[in-house]
Amino acid sequence: MIGVVIGEKGAGKTKKLLNHANKMAAESKGSVVFVDDDNSYMFDLATSIRFINASTYNIKSSKMLYGFICGIAAQDFDLEYIYIDGFKNFIHHTLYELQPFFTSLDEVAKANNLNIILSISGSETDLPEYIKEMIMEIPN
Repeated sequence: MIGVVIGEKGAGKTKKLLNHANKMAAESKGSVVFVDDDNSYMFDLATSIRFINASTYNIKSSKMLYGFICGIAAQDFDLEYIYIDGFKNFIHHTLYELQPFFTSLDEVAKANNLNIILSISGSETDLPEYIKEMIMEIPN
C-alpha cells in the first residue's frame, strides 16, 4: 500500500509520521524504516526503527528514489513499513509527472507486502487525482 500524508509546511506532517512509525514499530511484527533528508528527527524514533538520512546518497530523481526504496526492500524480507518524510525534497519534478513512479512503487509495495507512507507538502486541492486516492489520515 502507498499512503500519502498531505499538508502545508508546518502543519504537523512529520510529527504524525514519527508518531505513526513509533506506533507501528511497537505493534507490527516486521521491520520499520524511516527515511529523511537530514538527522533532525533521528532521536524521536524508537530504537527499533532503522533511520536513514538519504541526503548522504544524493537522491535527485524519481528513478534514484525508486532504486533506493527497492534496495531497502531487498535487504530486509521482514520489512513492513517505509516512511519517507519530505518526499518533494527528493523528487525534483511536479507531482503530475510522477504517475509512472507511483505505479511502479505500488507494484513493489504489493509484491513485498509493504506499506510505504510519504509526506508531501502542499494543498490537497493541488494534487493529481491518482495521488488523492492514496491520502491517508493519521491522527495526532
